[in-house]
Amino acid sequence: MKRTPYTDYHIAAGAKMVPFAGYLMPVQYTGIIEEHLAVRKNVGLFDLTHMGEFEVTGPNALKFLQSVTTNDVAALAVNQIQYSCLPYPDGGLVDDLLVYHLPDKYLLVVNAANLDKDLAWLKEHLIADVNLVNRSDEISLLAIQGPNAAKLMADLTSYDLESVKYYWAAEAEVAGKKILFSRTGYTGEDGFELYIPNALGAHFWKAVREAGKKYNLTLIGLGARDSLRLEMKMALYGNDIDQTTNPIEAGLGWIVKLEKGPFVGSDVIARVKQEGPSRKLVCLVLEGKAFPRHGYDVYDGGKKVGQVTSGTVSPSLGTPIAMAYVPTALSKPGSTVEVDISGKRFKAEVIKPPFYKK
Repeated sequence: MKRTPYTDYHIAAGAKMVPFAGYLMPVQYTGIIEEHLAVRKNVGLFDLTHMGEFEVTGPNALKFLQSVTTNDVAALAVNQIQYSCLPYPDGGLVDDLLVYHLPDKYLLVVNAANLDKDLAWLKEHLIADVNLVNRSDEISLLAIQGPNAAKLMADLTSYDLESVKYYWAAEAEVAGKKILFSRTGYTGEDGFELYIPNALGAHFWKAVREAGKKYNLTLIGLGARDSLRLEMKMALYGNDIDQTTNPIEAGLGWIVKLEKGPFVGSDVIARVKQEGPSRKLVCLVLEGKAFPRHGYDVYDGGKKVGQVTSGTVSPSLGTPIAMAYVPTALSKPGSTVEVDISGKRFKAEVIKPPFYKK
């Protein structure tokens, strides 16, 4: 089981530790609801070291990335970031990822559980004059998220944070050390993600915790990370998207740029877009005291029409919420279905995403 540079700090803080993607990670500290609301209302600190980082360089780096991702990498300015997908030839998804266009390279940030699979897939499709290097074991990742994230970050760096817009990155001195950071996150709140060489992990943990004291910075586990992203209808690979889902039905058509030219699976994805998907990933709000979970069946009358992909009782809203694939005819806001929970049916209404609206 791999450890991050912060494992001992999590244990000392009383975190409940669980195996996740080959790492020992904190699932919660004081409790998921409390941690979740701290990020919505104030500021929280996440250890995301389990995420994967691949560097792509060489004369054909852009050509290569254009051929294996759905979004248009050529549209990125230097230091700009985009959300994208790695599709299979049949239009299913290898993974979703972030693509950073840095001054001297591209950086791909991939899901922890898919790291080995993604690396193998990219190597299989590698072309001449491209270097692909896995930096995952050299880099730790901390995320500062919440309405007060920018204030806390401003106490750690003199860099003009106003100039770093959402989905942009910068390399600058933070806590006295030059690192890469970006205005990105998986919470729906303002925030920053810091890419830190492992050797500097202890330095940054202490610096961020110290700067966070006056903001009552809260440590956040993977449990609250999941509920935060779910309230925003941010897809989780393995739940809401996987090798059986195409980006159009998953509501990710906005990161598919067919006009850029052919890429893996583009012909199939184009056909789905043109013909319209047979099902769509929707947001459901349930009635009653329900706790929807991944895998629960969805019904329209007596007919099973889908399954819950992600579900919880929303800490921000206090209501049961879920994502599910349903037939396109039932995907419009206002449509109703039923979710089966332990043999009892709960009425659920399709709403316009996200669940949590500011």
